[in-house]
Amino acid sequence: MIYLDNAATTKPCAEAVAAVTDTMRECFGNASSLHRLGIESEKVISAARRVLLSKLGEGELYFTSGATESNNTAIYGVVQTYRRNGNRIVTTAMEHPAVANPIARLEEEGCEVVRLSPKDHEDFEQAIADAVDAKTVLVSCMAVNNETGYTVDVKRLYKLVKRKNEKTVVHIDAVQGFLKVPLDGDLISISGHKIHGPKGIGALYVKKGIRFTPLLLGGGQQKKQRSGTEPVELIAGLAAAVKSYRGSAERFAQLKEHLVAALSGLEGVTFNSTDKCVPNIVNFSIKGVRSEIMLHSLEQQEIYVSSGSACSKGKTSGVLAAFGVSDKDADSAIRVSMCADTTEEELDILVENIRKGIERFRR
Repeated sequence: MIYLDNAATTKPCAEAVAAVTDTMRECFGNASSLHRLGIESEKVISAARRVLLSKLGEGELYFTSGATESNNTAIYGVVQTYRRNGNRIVTTAMEHPAVANPIARLEEEGCEVVRLSPKDHEDFEQAIADAVDAKTVLVSCMAVNNETGYTVDVKRLYKLVKRKNEKTVVHIDAVQGFLKVPLDGDLISISGHKIHGPKGIGALYVKKGIRFTPLLLGGGQQKKQRSGTEPVELIAGLAAAVKSYRGSAERFAQLKEHLVAALSGLEGVTFNSTDKCVPNIVNFSIKGVRSEIMLHSLEQQEIYVSSGSACSKGKTSGVLAAFGVSDKDADSAIRVSMCADTTEEELDILVENIRKGIERFRR
């Protein structure tokens, strides 16, 4: 099996699996209990929190069920808390539905929403900051786009936005960017299963001084900001994945160079990922072959990649359109996303099978 769909999810690393199973067996107490088992569980959570904060900076960290909850909590919680500061939201046209849909709901409820596309701005960070005005309550932007790997310099963006309006809260969806690119933001969303941790666990980082209205109400766990009994074993698995993460920009750059060189030898292949993209994600279109057909052809050889377009019921990707990719090219787009274990040999096998698929299916 050759797995090249790591932007969708990653294989849990051995360290994360061990942390989950060991914690389930040995530290299964409710962290809110006052007895020894509860105290031991709370220690696991506190240790995990320190691990994540060492990568994100000083502030608070709240464990969630995943990035979707983190994003929803940040967006709704900020708008509700700071609504006196205005009702304008600045975001992008390339956001994941976990950000785009909550913002669309707020737009229906009366918020003014500005959506910017990378294709329209040479300096995208500056364009986002320029869209901020005195009534902008929230800027929400992903650090790395999940379809193309396009990277926003969120550290620069944060400074530009605060310079324009220091009261504007900046939320960063760092699902694809965590441990891969420098991060900064008032709130930062991350997900465990994108970094070889377990599914069902994520976190929301909150910078000191930033407030948000809780999305979930209940027993008041996590300082009353995220109610619900903490999944200690998943939290332990997330921390283990962070500590053992082995991906590096240098290695991914080598793999990308190898893949791009091999694909460039095929007729009719165009690249949707540019030099401004993280090297572990490569998106390209194959002229004359629909992505769905190529995906199934590769799957028969136990090669797993993803489509660069949201092909559900024939709809092409609106995200790729934000990068200037035509509907026709989006309908033939393939996304290859690599991890630390990916090899050049695997990429060669992928390209050879794509070549065979082109010969078989191109019209």
